[in-house]
Amino acid sequence: MTMRAILVAVLVLLLLIPLAMVQDLVREREYRKDEAVNEVSATWGGSQTITGPLISVPYQATVRVDLGDGRSEMRNVTHYAHFLPEKLDVQTTLDPEKRHRGIYDVVVYKGHIDVSASFPKMSELLPTVASALRWNEASLCMGISDLRSIKQQVSARVDGQQLAFEPGLPSNDLMASGLSVPFPLDSASLDRTFDLSILLELNGSGSFRVVPVGRNTSVHVVSTWPDPSFQGAFLPDSSSISKDGFTAHWSVLHLNRPYPQEFTGSRNMELAESAFGPDLILPVDEYQKSTRATKYGLMLIVMVFLVFFFVEVLQKLRIHPIQYLLVGLALCIFYTLLIALSEHIGFSAAYITAALAVIGLVVFYARSVFKQMKATQLLGLVMVLVFGFMFTVINQEDYALLIGSVGLFIVLAIVMAVSRKIDWDRAGE
Repeated sequence: MTMRAILVAVLVLLLLIPLAMVQDLVREREYRKDEAVNEVSATWGGSQTITGPLISVPYQATVRVDLGDGRSEMRNVTHYAHFLPEKLDVQTTLDPEKRHRGIYDVVVYKGHIDVSASFPKMSELLPTVASALRWNEASLCMGISDLRSIKQQVSARVDGQQLAFEPGLPSNDLMASGLSVPFPLDSASLDRTFDLSILLELNGSGSFRVVPVGRNTSVHVVSTWPDPSFQGAFLPDSSSISKDGFTAHWSVLHLNRPYPQEFTGSRNMELAESAFGPDLILPVDEYQKSTRATKYGLMLIVMVFLVFFFVEVLQKLRIHPIQYLLVGLALCIFYTLLIALSEHIGFSAAYITAALAVIGLVVFYARSVFKQMKATQLLGLVMVLVFGFMFTVINQEDYALLIGSVGLFIVLAIVMAVSRKIDWDRAGE
């Protein structure tokens, strides 16, 4: 009997190989879904991050350049000073759509974005480099992460005048991609405040982000998508979510972010890390739940094999290793059924369907192996309890570890209670 127990344990370890293959299958299907999302995003528009508007002004600086071999020289280089708005107000409406690529759904949106900004007097800003600033070469910049999705000409309205943006930025200090327009300033312009507004019509997918470049930044987002996920550096001050959509509002002060209102040099990392906004998500991720299910595959196999082993010991049967192996393979097939069905009918319905199919198959096979109804009924009951326990743990987020630990403790207690009177030295006789 000891050798048979060792043989069963070896079979359990061997069945870890198909379980690992199932996990690879889950990852492969998830990669294919990501590829579908990327393909749609490449043609429609990717995740969008809006930065600005802001003003960039060049100035000449003298720096020491290392020439190697201990030699260096002084050179004149062009740097940029950046000035952020006093107030920034972003009113956004996201019109979502579902696009299909094969069997996969991808959430995309059409964004209608109204940006208003006000700039302070700039005559007294950055006094250390003020004398070197070339205000007549200033640029008005607007960062947009995916320029391919812009649907109409983007213009800034300043004091009744329309300024048409062109692609490209004067420097990459702040954003990787965006729009800019020459915005020369004279002494009169520097001594007064001014307001501007920008209307954006662009496509995007997945997420929408805003960088809080204003001293006071206000962002309001409205959408008919019922399943948002608020991400980034700041959560909304207020939000409302229903089956008809969501609204969210953010208010961010310049004190909440790690960069000032005017500065020189590169701050692209700090700006990117301060972005915030909603993600338009599909609430059910069948691959994540399937991955969690496969992690309990070893427990499922061990529990079913324990029933077979105890029936073999207590009823003095001889169950062939091939029969153990066939039952183990049927349990592994459960996961492939789960993955395949969940892509079409949802995870919960797929789990129940696959579980009933495998329980029926194993119980039907065990009836001819055990040759008695009570042992077969016990096996069916154990499998129903194990599948139900797995389903409960998979759908729990906060209490998964607690439920799993308590459940395994109860299982071990039952096994010890059932086996405490077995004389293992004579069990095989």
